[in-house]
Amino acid sequence: MGSSAKKKKEKKKDFQVSITVGRQSLSTTAPSVDDQFKHHLSLTSSRSDKQRQEALSYLTSQLSNDPPINPVGTRVLLTKLLPLVSDSSTPVRSQLLKLLHTLPGDEIKSGVDHAIMYVRAGMTHLSSDISNDALGVMEWLLDVADGELIACPGGWVKTLSTFCAMMGWSVSQSTGGWTGSAGVGMRRKDGQALVRQMAALTRFLEAGFKTETAEDSTSHDYWQNLYRLPRAANAFAYLNLAGERRDAEGEMYPDREARQMIFQRRFLEAVSKGVESARKEGGPTGRAALLLDRVLRAGMGDFEQSATGSQDLLDLW
Repeated sequence: MGSSAKKKKEKKKDFQVSITVGRQSLSTTAPSVDDQFKHHLSLTSSRSDKQRQEALSYLTSQLSNDPPINPVGTRVLLTKLLPLVSDSSTPVRSQLLKLLHTLPGDEIKSGVDHAIMYVRAGMTHLSSDISNDALGVMEWLLDVADGELIACPGGWVKTLSTFCAMMGWSVSQSTGGWTGSAGVGMRRKDGQALVRQMAALTRFLEAGFKTETAEDSTSHDYWQNLYRLPRAANAFAYLNLAGERRDAEGEMYPDREARQMIFQRRFLEAVSKGVESARKEGGPTGRAALLLDRVLRAGMGDFEQSATGSQDLLDLW
């Protein structure tokens, strides 16, 4: 038998070999839109940067539809996607921010205490790119849920500590923390980043120091507020009846006076020194510091510290 005929015979045998592929099936029915959404949501935890970005892009397009397509709900979506705030890929973080802007603001408010944990972690990340992108998520939170942000557990004190750490405005505490002079922090900041950080802090303080105005109410409204069932989810969370005992950082500060008091005790000196240092630089940095200084003066101008505050009484106890 010639070599040519032998090769043809061997090739014929190769094509006669049957190949079995497990767990494979052919179907003429395409997966539903909901199934595709859930599939792409699972791909956001892929090891491939490109695949995570493309999955987020697909989800963004579905959420941008009218009406939006979201079979899993906003809370489940945020639980899955918020860890990407500190993702190592810049395109992934950029696409995540685009997706967040498509979500309904009313549905974000109930989960803001969960979201802010990932935002704070991103803001204090050692990578300046991740820190700057996390600041964009903070700006988004201030747009959609600033009132809930400052009043949730840890939303006021822990977030202020994060801002101070990010900008290098060190906070001195007798019970711990970090110490140092204003302007010395985790890493040196360029002027443009500092301007953006001060602008975000200005918005945060504006929300926290916003004057609480009493609304006109009738006799019917008075009795309704006393005896009707609360409509808000976890309306008595501030009492912390079933949770673990919180420290000052994890506490809720639902009213303006309480926020003023803790700010005066722990942050006013450090922030004032940082603002004064930034004003001396002039330019955009100086102008941003001037706006922040105005908010500080307006927010703390009417604060009168009592001779013995609530924290002093707890210390005595």
